[in-house]
Amino acid sequence: MAERPEDLNLPNAVITRIIKEALPDGVNISKEARSAISRAASVFVLANNFAMKGKRKTLNASDVLSAMEEMEFQRFVTPLKEALEAYRREQKGKKEASEQKKKDKDKKTDSEEQDKSRDEDNDEDEERLEEEEQNEEEEVDN
Repeated sequence: MAERPEDLNLPNAVITRIIKEALPDGVNISKEARSAISRAASVFVLANNFAMKGKRKTLNASDVLSAMEEMEFQRFVTPLKEALEAYRREQKGKKEASEQKKKDKDKKTDSEEQDKSRDEDNDEDEERLEEEEQNEEEEVDN
């Protein structure tokens, strides 16, 4: 496991091959862009190391943020934290809206089932009354 950020630099040939495979033919990428992609990949390798030290298999936001600080990307950490919080608030709002929609749907379904049950009960009552009336008419005829 790499201990220093410099140990995480991926070979340029590997980065170039990955980029070429991902981009359409005829698209070129500058040396600076390749370097940026290499450093970004190194951040995730280092973040993975943090997760492994914590005996976890899943990277979390704190792993990535710690790796960014270690890789000297401190100036990006604060904006990234703000964006992460905004994303989490948005997801929480969506989840709450979805749960409310589900509750409303369940209430509507329950209400419809109660209405249907009442209608069925009313139908049964009407049938019972009709039978009673027929029975009374038969008794009168007898």
